[in-house]
Amino acid sequence: MKDYLQEDLKDIAEEIQKLEINNQTFFITGATGLVGSILVKGILTGNAVFNNNNKVVALVRNQEKAVRVFEEYTSGEDLEICVGDVNDFYQYSENIDYIVHAASETKSLNMVQHPVETFWTSINGSRNALEFARVKRVKGMVYLSSMEVYGQTSKIGSPIYEKDLGYLDIEKVRSCYPESKRAIENLCACYAKEYNLPVCSARLAQTFGAGVDISENRVFAQFAKSAIRGENIVLHTKGLSYGNYVYLSDAVKAILLLLVKGKAGTSYTVANQNTFIRIADMAKMVAECFGHGKSKVVFDIPKDIESMGYSADTCVHLSSEKLQSIGWKPKYDLKESYRRIIGYWMQIGVK
Repeated sequence: MKDYLQEDLKDIAEEIQKLEINNQTFFITGATGLVGSILVKGILTGNAVFNNNNKVVALVRNQEKAVRVFEEYTSGEDLEICVGDVNDFYQYSENIDYIVHAASETKSLNMVQHPVETFWTSINGSRNALEFARVKRVKGMVYLSSMEVYGQTSKIGSPIYEKDLGYLDIEKVRSCYPESKRAIENLCACYAKEYNLPVCSARLAQTFGAGVDISENRVFAQFAKSAIRGENIVLHTKGLSYGNYVYLSDAVKAILLLLVKGKAGTSYTVANQNTFIRIADMAKMVAECFGHGKSKVVFDIPKDIESMGYSADTCVHLSSEKLQSIGWKPKYDLKESYRRIIGYWMQIGVK
């Protein structure tokens, strides 16, 4: 059976080799998260395949989870696991060359149930990361932002570029997530201007692929798991929002590229422009292509839908033209992204 994850990690390793990143030390927050963990594994795969001799310092909250996530990589000296909280200033005495600040809340329900903690941790943790980068005089830093910063835009159907920010309702507690992301992007720009810090922001579209943990419960994962089991795909909204997506290894390669070639103080959209699709239509595609004739799309919309933490319906067609102008090119479209995550889960025995 094809090993999708190892294929992706080697693809990331080839990008590191292409960018000539050797003998460097990376500091990665949120290292056991989806993007952070694949970035760590990709760097370490580069060491094994190309002898890049790079080191990763992985900041994590849970030692046991980190050991489990990086079980195959803990025997060498090129991975150092540091247990800590982004709300506390980082204590690390050695040299750091690159920082990727990937720590973030990702669960919508937490955003509506604990909006203060979501907002404060985002702001305070990011300021700590920026201060740490300033003290360490890093060569490059990338802050992982979100496509949610775009809000609700009036440019319906037209490509949306980095300057085309739309409306966010600041009286809705769910806005704690995109508003904090916007604030941090501005803080990155301030650090770039005042301290000459080489930091830029990566606005990630919905990101998934081989390597996603089966416990993941976001929409893309629910669709994939339903298809594997031959179950109906149940939508709790009308599915009118349009989504933008990017395959996991494509996103990681974009982050590496931005560490080296990103313009300080600016933001880049990381999205495959060919994945723009309505949620309901994506559900239909997954059911038809991967449901083995057993899955169909059904709707079960709760009366108190706002309490579920879903973001407002949007029609934002993201452009990655700016990122592509410095050399990024996504490899996998939406259908192939689903093929790879489903293939990966079936390979590890998910039923």
